[in-house]
Amino acid sequence: MKYPVVGMVGGGQLARMTHQASIGLGITFRVLAQTPDDSAAQVARHVHLGDHRDLDALRAFAAECDVVTFDHEHVPAAHLRALRAEGVVVRPGPDALVHAQDKGLMRERLTRAGVPCPRWRHVATAGDVAAFAEEVGWPVVLKARRGGYDGKGVWVVPSSEEARRLVEEATARKIRLIAEEKVEFTRELAALVARSPHGQGVAYPVVETVQVDGVCREVIAPAPGLDPEHAAAAQQAALKIAGELDVTGVLAVELFDTPAGVLVNELAMRPHNSGHWTIEGARTSQFEQHLRAVLDLPLGDPSLTAPYVVMANVLGLDEPDIYGGYEHCMARDPGLKIHMYGKEVRPGRKIGHVTVLGDDLEDVRERARHAAAYLRGEIT
Repeated sequence: MKYPVVGMVGGGQLARMTHQASIGLGITFRVLAQTPDDSAAQVARHVHLGDHRDLDALRAFAAECDVVTFDHEHVPAAHLRALRAEGVVVRPGPDALVHAQDKGLMRERLTRAGVPCPRWRHVATAGDVAAFAEEVGWPVVLKARRGGYDGKGVWVVPSSEEARRLVEEATARKIRLIAEEKVEFTRELAALVARSPHGQGVAYPVVETVQVDGVCREVIAPAPGLDPEHAAAAQQAALKIAGELDVTGVLAVELFDTPAGVLVNELAMRPHNSGHWTIEGARTSQFEQHLRAVLDLPLGDPSLTAPYVVMANVLGLDEPDIYGGYEHCMARDPGLKIHMYGKEVRPGRKIGHVTVLGDDLEDVRERARHAAAYLRGEIT
């Protein structure tokens, strides 16, 4: 029997962890990485070096794969359409993926579909921003339509003077913008779902994400004390988006929780940082689920393996000797799981994560925080 070959464009930590999931399924997993030092290229057997912006490199890579998927959203849509026209199976397809690439198109489509979102508008001038602010009030949020992540490409603008400065800078750099109202939310959530080509869908428990300076520090599953109606609305919105956009694979929907309900903030059509807890904390990890979905296999059980799961990101500081912290963390907490990505340590960079499971939320949270802080070198 011939097992299928899945190719993932991008050699980051998401590809690295998807490679782990592929081993248990017995499938062949190939990676298109830019350098041999990329996170996934360090561990995967089948590595093709090339640039995701190079159509010929994509063609050569796809020729060895039964299905092509992604660990980031940066492949040009025109290249993906060219591959699909040549018979390559691309999942998610370019018509879906473009809504994770372009925030303007995403907002347009979700608005038409009736998905709850912050009030927003396309803006090209400081006058456009000021007119929008007259409707929603200052401050407003300006976002680059393409390329932003982890807080990059997002600006909270308090005044028309600051709006003018930012719009002029964006225009000079040929960055297109949208404006959104600044939502007064109680916390941030994420709803992770998966959808297969024949339309089967599953939803993971809604999680709370804790952001610091635009970077996710911690994920708590399930989101503690979440109104059941808000949880159901978040899952339903994510499943609706997956169906409306014809997504294949994992879809992460980042949301604002407000007293009036949930609002959709961002989309990612791939495994996502908000789902790393699923490796130990769910019956089927997001990485296995993504492989099942793109291969059109029956989807796995997304339920929790413990009452609470906390994942804490390990962010680089000035301490390069991460491995030196293993002994302390493992001796202090034998139930702790450490995942490192093989990345060079740089301040603020996501270089790994830790996961803790248990039935006491405060205990689980403290254990995860301690381990992440110790590995980062914040405490000794």
